[in-house]
Amino acid sequence: MTAALALALLTLQAPAVRPCTPQEVAALTAPSTQPYRLTCQAELSGVDIRRRVLIEGAEGSGASLDCGGGTIRAPGPATTAAPTLAVWSRREGDRWSRPVDVTIRNCTVVGNVRVWGMGAGGSMRDLLASSRTAGHTQAAQSAAPLRVTLDRVRFEGVGTIPLYVGPGVTRTTVTRSRFTGRSTSTAIYLDAESAGALIQDNDFDIHTGREQIAVDGSGANRIVDNRLALHGKGGVFLYRNCGEDGVIRHQTPSYNQITDNLFTGAGWLRPRVVVIGSREGGRRYCGDDRGWPFGSSADDGDGATGNLTARNVVRR
Repeated sequence: MTAALALALLTLQAPAVRPCTPQEVAALTAPSTQPYRLTCQAELSGVDIRRRVLIEGAEGSGASLDCGGGTIRAPGPATTAAPTLAVWSRREGDRWSRPVDVTIRNCTVVGNVRVWGMGAGGSMRDLLASSRTAGHTQAAQSAAPLRVTLDRVRFEGVGTIPLYVGPGVTRTTVTRSRFTGRSTSTAIYLDAESAGALIQDNDFDIHTGREQIAVDGSGANRIVDNRLALHGKGGVFLYRNCGEDGVIRHQTPSYNQITDNLFTGAGWLRPRVVVIGSREGGRRYCGDDRGWPFGSSADDGDGATGNLTARNVVRR
């Protein structure tokens, strides 16, 4: 075993299992315009957090935040570059430092949550370069956060997507949570090369500009036992967003399970509840990734295969 490999293994196997100190809790809950970098396990008794929270890199592995029913509400607008709560990887030379086994529970998040590896904060350079290589899916997944759990979280949308799961993020769990407020886009967005998410036993009562859940080149996810109030919009759409920002999408939206969900408030004229292959190209930017013999560069189609939809109930 090389020294570099040994160091990498130690990094992955050394989660932040210690409780936060009183000084760390005081800093976490002190109002600030700067994000608090969480590297410990915080258990709060309902006190609000009035600053952004950032869990970044391997030092954030094992970090957890139990708000005890409190609210995370940061000053200023929630944006892609400055989300309310971020679980991010960090580039270090020729490798990525990523957080694993992160848990957020019993919180109300006013704004947005971003779980992201390559492209964190909206910087596309690394993601774009990687997408031009044949092994991009594996590279993106190796760089991205792993096993992030969001349990009993109330997502209060203020315009941006409340929960974005970025390229390569794997095994995200969202359970017993509630989505409210508004989004100009979706409630949940599972982006390209991500996989293995579990979205179960959640309530969606959020006004969206699009469908509730977008599965964009994301595979092997389970969306089960949820209750979604559609307000006339779509439910769960599976597609591959060819060419956007020039990034080649390699993985197709395949082998997803969408079962036992209750959809209410579906549109009368054109109820689009679960749509597999909702785009099949046709976007003006699909040609922006042309020139490579793989993924969406070679084929603009969605390529959705092996998906299971069953026992979903639709009520208008």
